[in-house]
Amino acid sequence: MTKFRDIAVNRRATYDYEILERVEAGLVLMSSEIKSIRDNRVNLSGAYAFPQNGELWLQNCHIAPYPSAVRDNHEPLRPRKLLLRKDQLRRLSETAKQKGYTIVPLKIYISGHYAKIQLGVGRGKKRFDKRRAVAERDRRREAREAERR
Repeated sequence: MTKFRDIAVNRRATYDYEILERVEAGLVLMSSEIKSIRDNRVNLSGAYAFPQNGELWLQNCHIAPYPSAVRDNHEPLRPRKLLLRKDQLRRLSETAKQKGYTIVPLKIYISGHYAKIQLGVGRGKKRFDKRRAVAERDRRREAREAERR
């Protein structure tokens, strides 16, 4: 049985974007990066993925430098290559090129010995959509509380 452990969750992504599809991808990392990820030193806010030259890259994902790696430390905001199957890569690239769609990281987690990232294909929400989503969430919460009584 594979053990999953969430490292970082991008809660803002589900607030700012309507997530249409979720995809799991691998990450190409340096040794100091995986050690920092295992120490929960990751920030996904403002991160996004973009296609370039037939590959998918993760940009603006902050992985803090590993304190013990003095000499061979990594740059915290460097672009990181994402590993996907060809059909997934093609589908995500076509979707990302459409106006209004973006690929946002939803969470980074450890699966077995590997760091994985869950990507979401999202369409940006307008301000009134966000208000409607908050009102809907409040309505559901009140209904659950009324059920418990």
